[in-house]
Amino acid sequence: MCRSGAVDLICVDSVSALTPRAEIEGEIGMQQMGLQARLMSQALRKMSGNASKAGCTLIFLNQIRYKIGVYYGNPEVTSGGIALKFFASVRLEIRSTGKIKSVKGDEDVGVRVRVRVQKSKVSRPYKQAEFEIIFGEGVSQLGCILDCAEMMDVVVKKGSWYSYGDHRLGQGRDKALQYLRDNPHLQEEIEKLVRSTMTDGTVNMGTPQSKNIPHPLQDENAYEDI
Repeated sequence: MCRSGAVDLICVDSVSALTPRAEIEGEIGMQQMGLQARLMSQALRKMSGNASKAGCTLIFLNQIRYKIGVYYGNPEVTSGGIALKFFASVRLEIRSTGKIKSVKGDEDVGVRVRVRVQKSKVSRPYKQAEFEIIFGEGVSQLGCILDCAEMMDVVVKKGSWYSYGDHRLGQGRDKALQYLRDNPHLQEEIEKLVRSTMTDGTVNMGTPQSKNIPHPLQDENAYEDI
């Protein structure tokens, strides 16, 4: 499939679920040492070169396991051996940090996750970001906009209240997000301010809605962790 050039993206979900033939044909309980690690090592030696030539991106999802008898250090390990760690251009560690409740608080509508770059051949590693994943929707773009706007002082939070210029968005994050959903023109304006700040560190202060917004610091380091 990689060599054909017919696809641009292949996603394997998950590495832990890949089962070697010997394990399928063997009996339950038989010791099969290192079969999955050897399978991944052989497959990646072939696939990495073919995918690079064909311009195909490979995404492998994995799961965390725990090493037995580890008293010092991190006992967590990922399935499939170390070949995948070596061949990967980017490795992301994704962990849930909490659940997102509905406005009424009677059901879970999403999760908040923290993503840490464990390895990167294309940029600086060990950076991290937090964002929301809404069930049935995916990554919450509106939530990311509000987080960045608060970080840059485009949106100001005093206590539990969010405000944007002369606009009071609401008390609490959920109500502020709902206010922006109900006012898409305001959402679009805040997004433009955030994007302009992230790209060149300047905010257009000419619009009436943004005239009372404090200007972010003109220091590129202020946006380094965004």
